[in-house]
Amino acid sequence: MAARDSSSFLAALFLLSRGSRRASILVLSTLILSHPRGAAATRNLLQSFSTEGHLAARILVVDQSGNGDFVTVQDAVNAIPDGNDQRVTIRIGPGIYWEKVVVPATKPFLTFQGAGIDRSLIVWNSTASDLGPDGQPLTAYRTASVTIVGANFIARDISFQNTAPPPPPGVNGRQAAAFRISGDMAAFYNCGFYGAQDTLCDDVGRHYFKGCFIQGSIDFIFGNGRSLYEQCELHSIADSYGSVAAQDRQSQTENTGFSFVNCKVTGTGILYLGRAMGPYSRIVYSNSYFDNIIDVRGWDDWDHDASRDRTVSFGQYKCYGPGATSSLRVPWARELSDMEVTPFLSLSFVDGTQWLPST
Repeated sequence: MAARDSSSFLAALFLLSRGSRRASILVLSTLILSHPRGAAATRNLLQSFSTEGHLAARILVVDQSGNGDFVTVQDAVNAIPDGNDQRVTIRIGPGIYWEKVVVPATKPFLTFQGAGIDRSLIVWNSTASDLGPDGQPLTAYRTASVTIVGANFIARDISFQNTAPPPPPGVNGRQAAAFRISGDMAAFYNCGFYGAQDTLCDDVGRHYFKGCFIQGSIDFIFGNGRSLYEQCELHSIADSYGSVAAQDRQSQTENTGFSFVNCKVTGTGILYLGRAMGPYSRIVYSNSYFDNIIDVRGWDDWDHDASRDRTVSFGQYKCYGPGATSSLRVPWARELSDMEVTPFLSLSFVDGTQWLPST
């Protein structure tokens, strides 16, 4: 079934699920009669729906060989009607998908299910200095190979990459995100994020990352999300200086920040654990392993802006490894007490018990 036929088919079934039975039956009849494979061409998609017209499994398949419902991820996203209010899973088969994917705010409750972290990969190569459709530079936030604005997004067993080469420290216009998450209540399980500067734009909203691999060189996790990273590897490919995280909290009352729990920092270069992108930046590492690549000072106040030293919240708790010694850390970062670290250790940091799936 061609992508446009699949889109029409899905639209018809969504009409049916909303009570527009006559309109949907007309569309489906036209598709089945006009398609050279007839009913056989629609059998796989029909199996995703119940007899009442509601999506039962709500599964769409993307396969580059043509054995699925679509050959590109964006076509599958486009087939889901705006205002969708039920979980739809897009199964993305093995392969490298060279495309820029956007899930708008009008399409919540999507799941990207890959075939494995090393088997399904969405790739693009935009940089911040590239010109967008409006003729203006994209800036870092619009470079992402995949951008998610819809709420309640889930990704499993898939990787995202921006292939732009690593820039030297201090060079402007070379930021290149692999992924941007701007939707609330998003979860990522066993996912890979590959890039250099600004790999993962953890923009806004509550997010949970578990068992993920995140690679970069400079500020390779950045933004103003409220996010919990659990059992993730943060891997540096910096040649000289780099930094893991840059968090953009703007006020003391803003409930955002990055919490890294049972993670490990590995790779090359000399790294800051975090930088004060915002004046009230908040980053905490707990029970995490640091390879021997951490600058002994640990943290940076965004190019020596001493005014931020009084307002940022940077801390460690029971971290270990050759890079974990805190005796030479900057005086405005702290080794946290049991009481101080408690709010950052569990799903409650992101209100996870209220929205994360049970499995």
